[in-house]
Amino acid sequence: MTKTNILGLSKTQLELLFDSIGESRFRATQVLKWIHQFGANDFVGMTNISQGLRVRLQELVEICEPKVIYQNDSRDGTRKWIIQVDGGNSVETVLIPDGKRSTLCVSSQVGCALNCSFCATGKQGFNRNLTAAEIIGQVRIAIKSFGSMHPSKPRRVTNVVLMGMGEPLLNFAAVTSAISLMLEDNAYNLSKRRVTLSTAGLVPAIDKLAEVSDVSLAISLHAANDKLRDQLVPLNRKYNIDVLIGACNRYLNRLNDKRVITMEYTMIDGINDQLDQAHELAGLLQRVPCKLNLIPFNPFSGSSYRCSPQPQIEAFQQVLRKAGIVTTIRATRGNDIDAACGQLVGQVQDRTQRTIRLASTN
Repeated sequence: MTKTNILGLSKTQLELLFDSIGESRFRATQVLKWIHQFGANDFVGMTNISQGLRVRLQELVEICEPKVIYQNDSRDGTRKWIIQVDGGNSVETVLIPDGKRSTLCVSSQVGCALNCSFCATGKQGFNRNLTAAEIIGQVRIAIKSFGSMHPSKPRRVTNVVLMGMGEPLLNFAAVTSAISLMLEDNAYNLSKRRVTLSTAGLVPAIDKLAEVSDVSLAISLHAANDKLRDQLVPLNRKYNIDVLIGACNRYLNRLNDKRVITMEYTMIDGINDQLDQAHELAGLLQRVPCKLNLIPFNPFSGSSYRCSPQPQIEAFQQVLRKAGIVTTIRATRGNDIDAACGQLVGQVQDRTQRTIRLASTN
């Protein structure tokens, strides 16, 4: 009999599991703490659960974490993991330290179907969605790699961004289940302000997300008009900028605080980095409470794009700042280990079953 992997089950799902075997629901809280706060791999050491129930759980379910097949540290302290998942595939996860803050960039799919022209992941094809266990497993692996998961110990992962491989909102159920564990007091206990979901603009799913979660939202924008965004982000042909801005405002209206949307804009030399484009972007962003993150383009094999020169990025930033838009330039981190933004690829069997590997994994 195939055992259910409970690593990715939310508190509610675990409660239903215990209901189904005639056990009290409070057992879900106990098991959540053992798995996600103490790093338990089985039920043997769960000492506040009776021996009989531990044996029964061992027979019915399992705690199965994805397997790390490669780990490397950048000169700047960035750490990358390549994680093996079913079907001969692998995904990448990156931890970016910044003083007391450490942000974990998590993947949600094997490959990506959106084919954004500036992103290495989109050039691989698409295989499948990750399970909730494979998504939350990346968080657990990152925390464990720096030592004990004991809740009394300081954790290296302070923030999580769903900005790795894949479009999170095309894997809605698994992603929202994993997010619930990130926010769960008895699991990772992250603040809703410290968990960010990045989307290319899947508008119906943004509206759906607002009904079940209040995590922070980032938009992969990269252009100020539909003509250019159609080229860079093909999803724009279905949900254009006007429709996307409307969805962003609806999402913010559902929140009970004064958060803003993070707009992500990859700076590509001669494509979207001219000052007239900066002025156009400034006008667009007046329509939604937001902050802007300028991302220097990170090269990858097969791309003809180049990064905008640093003086051009800074001039672009100044236009936005003068227009009253909070605008930062993202520091490139981990590019010496192919861990920078837009470089994550892993290994993907696409739909024609060709193995595509775009970055060296040593």
